[in-house]
Amino acid sequence: MTYAGPGRPRHQQPSRPGATARDEILDAAAELFTTQGFASTSTRSIADAVGIRQSSLYHHFKTKDDILEDLLEGTVSGGLEFARAVAALPAGSTGTESPAGSRLHAVALYDGTQLCSARWNLGVLYHLPEVRSTRFARFLADRQELRRLYGELGSGLSATASGPDGGDFTFRLVESLIYLRADGAANTESALQAADAGLILCGLGAELPAIRAASRELIGRLA
Repeated sequence: MTYAGPGRPRHQQPSRPGATARDEILDAAAELFTTQGFASTSTRSIADAVGIRQSSLYHHFKTKDDILEDLLEGTVSGGLEFARAVAALPAGSTGTESPAGSRLHAVALYDGTQLCSARWNLGVLYHLPEVRSTRFARFLADRQELRRLYGELGSGLSATASGPDGGDFTFRLVESLIYLRADGAANTESALQAADAGLILCGLGAELPAIRAASRELIGRLA
């Protein structure tokens, strides 16, 4: 037996990614929630998957909902932080030659890459009945803010006044990667394809090469 800290006996050597026992708990829960289902997963099964006692898990999380909340917030925190940084850029700061739509494309590409490359496909948990409660208000608010920033960055980009809201439609396309991944159909190009599709629907398909270049420059500078 090894130890992860005072009061936290471990039955086996750490076998999960993570610098701390808390990180290992989150990784185990993410795997079980996405493969067995949230309702079917107990805190005991999470503790067993980490190799700690159930009582030790409660040093880090009081309830299973606390674990779910951390995991859900992790799916939007990176994309939201990046979208805030992009939205806060002053006019002209991306260069006089940066094409319209490059900021939206950068946010979509960065966010989509996060969703596709995460170790576990946690977005499948978004529509759990439990997540609709006020218990997860912080996650819901963060996701709504991210959606709003997509809308702001896409404002005015739609090809016609009666066309779709380019930003919101792009947000939906990016989140559809969750279900593409669940079907085993996502690949290394999926995030770029979703970002491109959003800009094409805004009527900017002809400018895609320049938009992609500016988008990648933004990601390299701000991410």
